Amino acid sequence: MVARFLTLKLTLMGNTFRRSVWQTIGMIVAAVYALGVVGVIVGLVVFLGVAGNPAWAGLAITLGGALLVVGWWIIPIFAFGVDATLDPHRFTTFAIPRRTLVAGLAVAGLVSVPGIATVLIALGSSAAWVLEPGVLLIALVGALLGVATCVLGSRAITTVLAPVLESRRYRELVTIVALVLIVLIGPLISWLANGAEASVEGKSGGTETAVLPLFEQAAGFVGWTPFGAAWSLGSTAHDGDWAGLAGRLAVALATIALAWLVWDRALARALVSPPVGDGSGGKAKGLGAFGRVPFSPTWAVAARTATYWLRDPRYSGSIAIVPLLPVIMYFTAQSTGSYFMLLATGPFVAWMLGFSISNDIGYDNTAFALHVAAGVDGRADRWGRAIPMLVVGPLVSAATVLVSVWAADSWHLTLPLLGLAFGALLVSTAVSSAVSARLVYPVAKPGESPLKSPQGAALATIVAQGLGFAITAALSLPVFAVGIAALLIGGVLWGAAAIVVGVAYGALILVLAVRFGARVYNKRLPELLQQVQSFP
Repeated sequence: MVARFLTLKLTLMGNTFRRSVWQTIGMIVAAVYALGVVGVIVGLVVFLGVAGNPAWAGLAITLGGALLVVGWWIIPIFAFGVDATLDPHRFTTFAIPRRTLVAGLAVAGLVSVPGIATVLIALGSSAAWVLEPGVLLIALVGALLGVATCVLGSRAITTVLAPVLESRRYRELVTIVALVLIVLIGPLISWLANGAEASVEGKSGGTETAVLPLFEQAAGFVGWTPFGAAWSLGSTAHDGDWAGLAGRLAVALATIALAWLVWDRALARALVSPPVGDGSGGKAKGLGAFGRVPFSPTWAVAARTATYWLRDPRYSGSIAIVPLLPVIMYFTAQSTGSYFMLLATGPFVAWMLGFSISNDIGYDNTAFALHVAAGVDGRADRWGRAIPMLVVGPLVSAATVLVSVWAADSWHLTLPLLGLAFGALLVSTAVSSAVSARLVYPVAKPGESPLKSPQGAALATIVAQGLGFAITAALSLPVFAVGIAALLIGGVLWGAAAIVVGVAYGALILVLAVRFGARVYNKRLPELLQQVQSFP
């Protein structure tokens, strides 16, 4: 039965190559990339074990394996909507013994690009002990236990949390958290690296060998946890710590047994009582923003757009990232000693906010049919989508500028930076209002993860965003010229001039762009609807 599960998963995986040419290309690219990563990792670990320092190889395997387990356990919680071709509920009517079902699903769970890459890394890294056959055998056992820990732990966690994962509110919250973590992971790694470097220099005068005790302490602790116990068996055997080997083997086996038990019990409950909605609809809350605006198409579109920014994670995720940009740039400035990127955060945030509405029709998806059926005029549509950004954008941009000049202690640059920010916001909003009526490209559908990229959308996205960026940069030259001159020359008059030019010139470009976008919108209305309805 386990072999049948494996055959079924391989068949389903093979059928994906026949479904779409772009899906086949994506799978091939992902496989080639994964093989490249596997080759680099295994090559470095084997080199350390054979020609370098075996202690370093053991540390790399233990800490890297622990990170691999954490990834297998945590990522599925955030990446909702992942491959569910072998959903256990589909086998409910086949009367398959539960233990057989668990074993089959566990083996089939490895039939994917991440699963195969994990197996190759686990087995390949064991070759670091090829010069010691006894240690090599123990390392291979540890690798198999490590892979089992990854798969069983991941399945157990996702099955236990399945009722929660089915909640749309949870998925929206998790999406925002995932976006925040992705943005912060780079600065966090840089901060940790700088802290470790400073600690090493303070203790040993900058010698590289002083880093080894830090990793040894980390690996010594991780090796006794469920995350790294299996991966540390090889290095423990190499050190001749047989009591420690027995203890860590016990931890690894206990982790696998507990994960199997939790998954088995959760699967039994899910098969009998699958997660379903409670049947009670949401409470009526009135018209919300729709009931507090004047009765006009423009304000109706503006109210709906504002609602999207508050409730749709594809939009709200962008808002959640904005406050983090000054923090990221601050840590960058601390590590490089240059505050240029920190001071440029305000204009950059303003540009990003304005450009974020450059594909609003694509985000509407099939709901855009409401605009067509209601006969919304081009000007009402263009201004309605721009008004929420024109209300919130200046406040966010000004707050970002003030935070950046405060952190850099450069208050004399406040006025020029405000002028650059307001000008960039207005010009980018103007370009978005014009371009979004002509260039529409596929994005994640409503209710899907913002991290999801539709198949075949990469080229269209690059072309549309690249063209929009080029037009924005060209139209922003007057704003940049006056703003940069104000930064270099200094003075209140030049700062005030930067604000006046940024606001006046940006407003002029916005009015002209909305008129142009409205004409294009009215002319291409049927084509726009047909285009968004054809998105995959």
